[in-house]
Amino acid sequence: MSASTQEHRAQAPESVTCAVITVSDTRTPETDRSGALIRERLTEAGHQVVAYRIVPDEPDQVGALIDELAGTCDAIILNGGTGIARRDTTYDAVAARLEKRLDGFGELFRMLSYAEIGAAAMLSRAVAGVYRDTLLFLTPGSSNAVALAMDKLIIPEIAHMVYEIRK
Repeated sequence: MSASTQEHRAQAPESVTCAVITVSDTRTPETDRSGALIRERLTEAGHQVVAYRIVPDEPDQVGALIDELAGTCDAIILNGGTGIARRDTTYDAVAARLEKRLDGFGELFRMLSYAEIGAAAMLSRAVAGVYRDTLLFLTPGSSNAVALAMDKLIIPEIAHMVYEIRK
């Protein structure tokens, strides 16, 4: 790790504020294992969850919720709607808003997924970037995919990324 990366991590905030959005036509707060997992991982890492919502996979509703939450917290983590099925439209709503894309997130997520599930990893349209000075992360809705993204990518770097946005 470079000296500048270590310095930036040392200067990063200890806690960031996050919103969690589950995109699903069927999940409820009681059945949303992936949303619960995201909230647990964030809290365990010392971050604050300031909003949690479940929204249907309707691009207008997803986009309106992102617009509402962007700028009110440091990061928005969405799960669901990243596949290629007809109803998987979350990617389109998120990607249309990204002012700066973090292509490495999706690339690394698919690489790590490939090690677990093989070639089916290419069906994921996981993506991340910055919108209105807010980090946006979109992961698949499966609990295994969420755990992978949170444990290997988001939790290790979220504070560092917020530091970079604030500079």
